[in-house]
Amino acid sequence: MKAAIFREFGGPEVLKYETVPTPSASPGHVVVKILASGVNRLEHYIREGSVVRDMPLPHVLGSDAVGRVVDVGAAVRDFVVGDRVVPMPGYPLNPADDFVPMSAAPSYAIGGIVNWGTYAEYIEVPARWLLRDETGMPAEQLATLPMVLVTGVRAVKVVGAVKAGDHVLMHAGASGTGATNIQIAKALGAHVATTVDSDEKARFSRSLGADLVIDVRHKDFVAVTREWTGGRGLDVVVDNLGGDVLARSLESVRTCGTVVTMGFVAGLEVKFHIRNFFFTHKRLLGTLMGDAADLQYGLDLVKAGRVRPLLDRALPLSEAAESHRLVADNKVLGSLVLVP
Repeated sequence: MKAAIFREFGGPEVLKYETVPTPSASPGHVVVKILASGVNRLEHYIREGSVVRDMPLPHVLGSDAVGRVVDVGAAVRDFVVGDRVVPMPGYPLNPADDFVPMSAAPSYAIGGIVNWGTYAEYIEVPARWLLRDETGMPAEQLATLPMVLVTGVRAVKVVGAVKAGDHVLMHAGASGTGATNIQIAKALGAHVATTVDSDEKARFSRSLGADLVIDVRHKDFVAVTREWTGGRGLDVVVDNLGGDVLARSLESVRTCGTVVTMGFVAGLEVKFHIRNFFFTHKRLLGTLMGDAADLQYGLDLVKAGRVRPLLDRALPLSEAAESHRLVADNKVLGSLVLVP
């Protein structure tokens, strides 16, 4: 089969389109023919070597995919050849690991970090980590969603406990995670603010239903959201940026408010005033990915039309390097997919 593979860490150019062995279905597993594979910013960081450097090379990236079952291993009862499926974008590699949340399991791995991922024509997946695709959506569109959807449902609905009437801030509204978080929060009935850094991204975020769009080039999101909430402060912030932005997010929430942290594009380290934090009973909670139930909840929202995919463009799998250049240069509104 063909795959986008890299043999050394580095820039996008290290991704090469090559022939690699085609997997077969071992017991309890299925082989899925990839119809479309999503491209996530995380994969850019993995490729450049800033996440882990001890992975065996060569390696195939990718956690998001939509595909069809083409081979079924022994003892698989829930899927047959021809089923359209969505693999979980991350799961415990040890079947004995039974944790809640699932991503806290010692053997948990995001797809394409430990095992070879979805930047390929085929992938082998344990049957227990497949969900049926009943959305009726084109594969190129749905493939933009699994990671951001499972992560967003976990961050917004489960960890952030966003509910109807809450005033919430979902940072980076034009990013894949931010745009999905906006839609999930709106589906839950919240009043949603978001941050952007261009006029184009502002228009895009408003099209998703954001009630308040803050251009951080010209305005301070803490001051704007304080005014928006009548001086009270936000109920919940989902921060996918980290760094100094996370410190300001903590300033923006009300007494007993919650900040959920789920990203580090703005920096790996943060400094904040600890006395002001605990004197006001604020909560800072971390989250990573989500469980199968979270992804199923998200897919149900998609099927109901409450969350829509945000496909910027689809590229051939052979242009994986170009997809990473676009992500690295912040030239993407929404998400990219690769089509074998």
